[in-house]
Amino acid sequence: MEAQKPTQPAAKAAAKKQSSNVGGIKNAFLVIIACFIVALCLFMFWFGHESHFEEGHPIDLWGTIYKGGFIVPILQTLFLTVIVLSVERFIAMRTAKGKGNITKFVAGVKACLAKNDLAGAQALCSKQKGSVAAVVSAALVRYEEMDKNTVLSKEQKIATLQKEVEEATALEMPALQQNLPIVATMTTLGTLVGLLGTVMGMIKSFQALAQSGAPDSTELSTGISEALINTAFGIATGAFAVISYNFYTNKIDNLTYAIDEIGFSIVQTFAATH
Repeated sequence: MEAQKPTQPAAKAAAKKQSSNVGGIKNAFLVIIACFIVALCLFMFWFGHESHFEEGHPIDLWGTIYKGGFIVPILQTLFLTVIVLSVERFIAMRTAKGKGNITKFVAGVKACLAKNDLAGAQALCSKQKGSVAAVVSAALVRYEEMDKNTVLSKEQKIATLQKEVEEATALEMPALQQNLPIVATMTTLGTLVGLLGTVMGMIKSFQALAQSGAPDSTELSTGISEALINTAFGIATGAFAVISYNFYTNKIDNLTYAIDEIGFSIVQTFAATH
């Protein structure tokens, strides 16, 4: 016997559940590669340009950065990656937030639920958009289905509604947290790579001091420049990554709180009115 095909509305609902409303860069590895190419071009063709040197000695900041050695483009790659992913998360969070104020949206949905106005609540979701609205919309669809269901018991209906809220929330959360683990990794990695460059620069400096006779001032200054430049880039990368990660984590927590609040209200409203 041929299997029964799902109806068109059900197929659309299933397709909608397979993806989140939040966009973003799916492959951060390509971002890292692109940032490395940019950093390498900057290091070779800008920082290392002959106009920044006189008789092999740097005459400005760009030449001094070039003296930081091969660790500099690696640190610049990490720094640029943090910047790009932070901008990407900013755009994604604006999409997830929706078009209006979330607090007003949650209050509006609660008011509609109190009047049993599911159509009005869905209209608010269509207007708001974003992750919170997507979860509420999915919960309201299930709410209406349970309202018309005459087979399941009240406890089973409430459990089904709770499961729908949890599934819709679980669908949105990975998209909200996407690429943030990479930013968190840059927090430590940037500092460690900067420390590596610092140690290598200090080794060069001590080698210059260890030479017999008068120390080679050129080698000594090169080693100190490498140490300080790498230290500066490492600290800047780690600091910016920490700020970015904590900022967007707080944004996600606020969205999660709003989702939990409205999801709980939907379930409690159903339990109180049925």
